[in-house]
Amino acid sequence: MTPGVVCAPYFVIRRSCFVIYFVSMNHDEAHRHLSASDKRLAQLISHSRRYEIEPNPKVRTFDALAESIAYQQLSGKAAATIWKRVRAIFPRRKFLDPKLVLETPDETLRAAGLSRSKVAALKDLAAKTIDGTVPTARAMAKMTDDEIVERLIEVRGIGRWTVEMLLLFDLGRPDVWPVHDYGVRKGFAKIFGKRKLPTPKQMVKQGQRFAPYRSALAWYCWRALDECSRVKKVTTVARVTTLYTRPL
Repeated sequence: MTPGVVCAPYFVIRRSCFVIYFVSMNHDEAHRHLSASDKRLAQLISHSRRYEIEPNPKVRTFDALAESIAYQQLSGKAAATIWKRVRAIFPRRKFLDPKLVLETPDETLRAAGLSRSKVAALKDLAAKTIDGTVPTARAMAKMTDDEIVERLIEVRGIGRWTVEMLLLFDLGRPDVWPVHDYGVRKGFAKIFGKRKLPTPKQMVKQGQRFAPYRSALAWYCWRALDECSRVKKVTTVARVTTLYTRPL
């Protein structure tokens, strides 16, 4: 998020003994802002699937990141099968318990299909959730996007891109700008007629005028690839679907 810019108010959901805070986004204002910024972008917005992502009040950071670890570097079908086996280790539980994950023998998780590195990453995530390195939803509500990124990339196997997808698709943060995402860079180049793929540094600079609604901009960068992806699949768009299981 851009420092000093208030994008939208927080709203609160109360559940039994704790409170979860989320950032609400004014989608109409976001579309007006982006459309007014550039006529080419306005044209794309007019005929593309609309950006309507809202914060997911049911998301648990541990579960979301654990699933992303399982999905890394696998096709959607294979990853879904493995994740189903992992969840079956803990029957009758809607959410994963970090303590139970830590207590589960590595061999049991390996038998479900997880690699040694993914088992190590999953257990590191569990340990860092327990010790507070992975912030709670309430704590994250008071943190900037960059602060959340810096905390979560301390977990083995979790990189900046994975956290940005959590911020964008699950937490509904309005100004996430994943400049290292190949699909976003390629879509940006297509929208604005750039002959060369912009570098992440160039994306940071050129994306500033679209703040504080760069999550929506990223969405439409992916949308710009929809037409060509029918002919040739774009790797990163597929990764967003398989790693994060959020519909595009």
